[in-house]
Amino acid sequence: MIESIGMNAGLVWNALNEGGRMDVKSIKKATKIKSEKELYAAFGWLAKENKIAFEEEDANLMVSLI
Repeated sequence: MIESIGMNAGLVWNALNEGGRMDVKSIKKATKIKSEKELYAAFGWLAKENKIAFEEEDANLMVSLI
C-alpha cells in the first residue's frame, strides 16, 4: 500500500507541476486516481515532505506546490 501511495503522490506532484494551483476535483481528474481516500493519502505524503500547500477558496480546497 505504501508503494501505491508513493506512486499516487508522484502523479499529484506531476499534475500540479504541469497545471499549477488546482482544486481537488481537478487533481483527481488529471491524475485519474480512482478514490478520494487514495488521493488524500497522496496529499498526506506530499504534505509530510513539505511539497504542497493547501488553501480554502470559495468552499474549495486548493492545492499548490511549495
